[in-house]
Amino acid sequence: MPQRDPPPAGTYLASRIRLGMKFGLETIQALVGALGHPEHAFASLLVAGTNGKGSVVAYSDSVLRASGLRVGRYTSPHLVHVGERIAVGGRAISSRALDREVARVRAAAEALAADGTLPAQPTFFEVLTAAALLHFQRARVDVAVLEVGMGARLDATNVVDPLCSAIVTIDRDHEAYLGTTLAAIAREKAGVLRRGRVTVLGPMSDEARDAIQAAADRLGARIAEVAVDRVVPRPGGKVDVVTPRRVHRDLRPLPGAHQRANLAVAVRLLEEARAAGLAVDLSKMAAGISRTRWPGRLQRLPGRPPLLVDGAHNPAAARALADELRREGPFVLVFAAMADKDIAAMGRILFPLAREVILTKVPGNRAAAPDAIAQAVGAPARRARRAGTVGAALARARRLAGPRGLVVAAGSLYLAGEVLRSVAAGRRGSSPRK
Repeated sequence: MPQRDPPPAGTYLASRIRLGMKFGLETIQALVGALGHPEHAFASLLVAGTNGKGSVVAYSDSVLRASGLRVGRYTSPHLVHVGERIAVGGRAISSRALDREVARVRAAAEALAADGTLPAQPTFFEVLTAAALLHFQRARVDVAVLEVGMGARLDATNVVDPLCSAIVTIDRDHEAYLGTTLAAIAREKAGVLRRGRVTVLGPMSDEARDAIQAAADRLGARIAEVAVDRVVPRPGGKVDVVTPRRVHRDLRPLPGAHQRANLAVAVRLLEEARAAGLAVDLSKMAAGISRTRWPGRLQRLPGRPPLLVDGAHNPAAARALADELRREGPFVLVFAAMADKDIAAMGRILFPLAREVILTKVPGNRAAAPDAIAQAVGAPARRARRAGTVGAALARARRLAGPRGLVVAAGSLYLAGEVLRSVAAGRRGSSPRK
């Protein structure tokens, strides 16, 4: 009987989602071992943190490409299509290539399970991480920049041996998995440390910094701290970043005051990567930073009314968004969140700033229903309206805001993805047929 072709990546990955989340390196280590250790084929940089790690990866990827390097980028979650998570040279993996690499991972997982080697079936994230490493090996990248999924110590991305690493921020998020104190969360994220190598630390509390420093002392790792007061504003929204090595002039960060700290972390990470032997051309810093794009983070979409999309998905990110929204005029807020997030804190930060609030739900088992959001937030949600779908919420928000108003969508990167998908579908639908 002829052997049946494996199903495409989406079918197999969907079956992995049902396994939920799993901490531990045993499965990913077994997978990469069976696949010939693709992670050894290139240098890597590993970026952890509660917030800002995706931005640091995006900045770093752009500058490394401006330096003439072939760069792999691995991030999570995706906004519209799963292939966004895996990119080479700034281009997302094709569906065909994703199918090919996921099929290789699946075959390795099934063989390992059959001989009793695999301790547990791989999760969605473990499969994608292994597929990304295979893709980077096949593409012969010089360096891969990887965003840690959750924590770091037991995250699948920690299977790589980074040239240097970064911990961008430490705040409360995923407390059921990472711990309920800043010190406990910091100890998990300290998993990116490596003996004799540098980890760049962004601004954080003394409690978190002390926990990471203690871990570094035990391991023999080195720490490089970022001084945010050394990010000097310049006219036209640009900044100079002053480091112990040099002054990087006329850099244009992504939108948002919090992006200055993220930029400083990326600059220091790139400096340390160069010091560790990677061919980073620091004279290309301004050019690379200016080309950085990171959708779903304070992303403005034109229209009547315009739309501001931000994936603020925890209290720290909500506070950063709130700082930006206080500079805006009246706005209508579309809000959705995952049920395992601190919805109460996010809502109490954002809802009082909005003229109107519309609660909705994104697809998926983890998503909180509008009534559950309202119950969690309490008084600030008393007048909030409900919409059963993101599309309906956006339509209602646009009517309430009026053509000269502003609609803000926030509370989850999954919501950001649904909004971007809805806007793109609307543009396709309004395009004249040729």
